[in-house]
Amino acid sequence: MTITLAEIEAARRAIAGAVLRTPMLPAPRLSALTGAQVFVKYENLQATNAFKERGALVKLLSLTEEERRRGLVAMSAGNHAQAVAYHGRRLGSPVTIVMPVTTPFVKVAATRSYGAEVVLHGETVEDAMERCVMLAQTRGLTLVHPYDDAQVIAGQGTIALEMLEDEPSLDVIVVPIGGGGLISGNAIAARAVKPTISVIGAEAQLYPAMWDALRNDHLPIGGPTLAEGIAVKNVGALTLPIVRDLVDDIILVDEAHLERAVNAFMILQKTMAEGAGAAGLAALLAKPERFKGKKVGLILSGGNIDPRIMASVLMRELLREGRIFSFRLTIPDRPGVLGQIATRLGGLGANILEVNHHRGLLDVPAKGAKLDVTVETRDATHAREIASGLAADGYAPQVIETGEM
Repeated sequence: MTITLAEIEAARRAIAGAVLRTPMLPAPRLSALTGAQVFVKYENLQATNAFKERGALVKLLSLTEEERRRGLVAMSAGNHAQAVAYHGRRLGSPVTIVMPVTTPFVKVAATRSYGAEVVLHGETVEDAMERCVMLAQTRGLTLVHPYDDAQVIAGQGTIALEMLEDEPSLDVIVVPIGGGGLISGNAIAARAVKPTISVIGAEAQLYPAMWDALRNDHLPIGGPTLAEGIAVKNVGALTLPIVRDLVDDIILVDEAHLERAVNAFMILQKTMAEGAGAAGLAALLAKPERFKGKKVGLILSGGNIDPRIMASVLMRELLREGRIFSFRLTIPDRPGVLGQIATRLGGLGANILEVNHHRGLLDVPAKGAKLDVTVETRDATHAREIASGLAADGYAPQVIETGEM
């Protein structure tokens, strides 16, 4: 099945006024970080904080009144679920959503808040799909597939139309890939409007489904990923040939680069990105030489990240940068020593965040103690200066991970 530019333009007209035309803005600090000239399309500003509203609404508007009255069912790790629930309620359709049990609580709660019945089933989107199909058959519901549907693909392609209106001189767009709906629609639209533009996919290294399908490769698929929104094991029958024909390349991004990208959006752009939403930036961080000096459009596809996970990502990045430094000292167990160490750390410019004092461990001398300390520093160089200062005082600090404390 071929989706045309005309169908994408018709989809854009259909959703006008019901879906936000999100801003695309230059990102000078991300440009400095990556070496490319970066522009960000902020799909995290949609009502449900993700791009999925576009395709979901186009699909719902294509249904008959009877189909909408009987009800809708969809499987999703979160963003498609919220989009179908939100617009289903707006159009008067009862909605049932099947979500993997691993879905972040924030996405489950948001989906329920739009009035949908949520069924938690299986570890993966594929497991959820099996239950979804069963519910569609037994209840007579209309299945709204998250990516392998022509109307959904056309709706997602409206993003590229807006991007190239706002910045016609883009050289590259980098698009997250899960099942392929987002990149398929945007590749069709972008290549039709500007045939010379390059379209690059960003796929989670733990879930290289599209990579494997295109290359007949057999990279392992599975594992806990920050980018659960693109963690699929099977790509779409409609999306695969589109990606094969129109996408120039796929970059696999590991968890560390996904974390760095989420952190960069928060710290540098002051905006929330979930792991899947930040995959495009993660690709730039992983392969900066591919994009150096080019005008790059990134689709920040979603911002529905669990606050606890966000806090963990921010803390882990501080650890990577050396701005949080944890160490262990073996000290004599006598009055005043702890105060002396605190004073010494203050003199070295460290801000003490946490202290744990251990006396009952067998590897501690009977008249000694172990002290685990976490401090805030300016940067990795400052952390090394603190370690050197303590070593010069005879404490021989051992660097530790905070999880060991």
